[in-house]
Amino acid sequence: MSLDQFVAKFQEKMKSHPDFKASVKFDLGADGILLVDATTRPGKVTQGDGPATLTLTLSKDLLTGLLAGTKDPNVAYLTGKLKIKGPMGLAMKLNAFLED
Repeated sequence: MSLDQFVAKFQEKMKSHPDFKASVKFDLGADGILLVDATTRPGKVTQGDGPATLTLTLSKDLLTGLLAGTKDPNVAYLTGKLKIKGPMGLAMKLNAFLED
């Protein structure tokens, strides 16, 4: 999946999850950074760094799998493939946002 495809996917998810109101940074390492800001409506998804309440560091392949529902975020976290910086409660809410 390209970064543009991720942007489109996150924009769809924000429409179907209006109760999710947070800013999340997806740090994909050399593949780039996506910033999902759902604190206002309509939410924004941008490529590039910026402040966020929650930062997830993961590979592009893992993010693709999480969005497709083929990868379990809990297993990814426990095996060190997903690193979380920020409130763990928000990370748990994000789980439902990603899986739908």
